[in-house]
Amino acid sequence: MTPDNLERYSHGMNYQDRITIEPGKRSGKPCIRGLRITVYDILDYLAAGMSPEDIVKDFPELTLEDIRASLAFAADRERKLMTIPA
Repeated sequence: MTPDNLERYSHGMNYQDRITIEPGKRSGKPCIRGLRITVYDILDYLAAGMSPEDIVKDFPELTLEDIRASLAFAADRERKLMTIPA
């Protein structure tokens, strides 16, 4: 990765307009744009080997930006986790 690419990608994506949390929907889990598809669902599909394009093909209400927002949300959540000293 070149320094220019690193700068371009290091700030993450603004996922706040795509990831919603509603107490009565999917037990308050983070969902994509108010749909019943959770960030966990997207991450699970990716971990199982589905490509973002495959996911969008299976769920046409999703976009590639939704997939990227799910990854950005997960990365941000991971970044905020508290570490336990050894």
